[in-house]
Amino acid sequence: MSLFEVFDVAGGAMNAQSVRMNVTASNLANAGSVNGDPDKVYRAQQPVFSSFSQSFADQSGIAGVRLDGIVESSAPLHKIYQPDNPDSDADGNVYASNVNTVEEMVNMISASRSYKNNIEMINTTKDLLMQTLSLGR
Repeated sequence: MSLFEVFDVAGGAMNAQSVRMNVTASNLANAGSVNGDPDKVYRAQQPVFSSFSQSFADQSGIAGVRLDGIVESSAPLHKIYQPDNPDSDADGNVYASNVNTVEEMVNMISASRSYKNNIEMINTTKDLLMQTLSLGR
């Protein structure tokens, strides 16, 4: 494995964590949304990732990460009785988003730490390459 391949792997991982952070931010921004129509209420979303390998990576054992898509949560919506809400249905109910703010905060912390770990990996690799180059002087 070449040290230069570390940059590709870490860069792909950083991109994946960036997508994860954006989806988490969107979920948190819409966590308090309500509507009288359950089909119009924001539903939590989660990115789905998979590993992939290229032909050279098959020989060296290096794999990257790929975004397969973003899926909506199938968790049930929260039904709240609020007859004074202008968005309530005929029975006085509104439906709240199924975003779990505690889970989303954990996702945000995890994505942030993973992103920082990949930055450290890039910096360490860069230092190793610089030290290797300095040996030739």
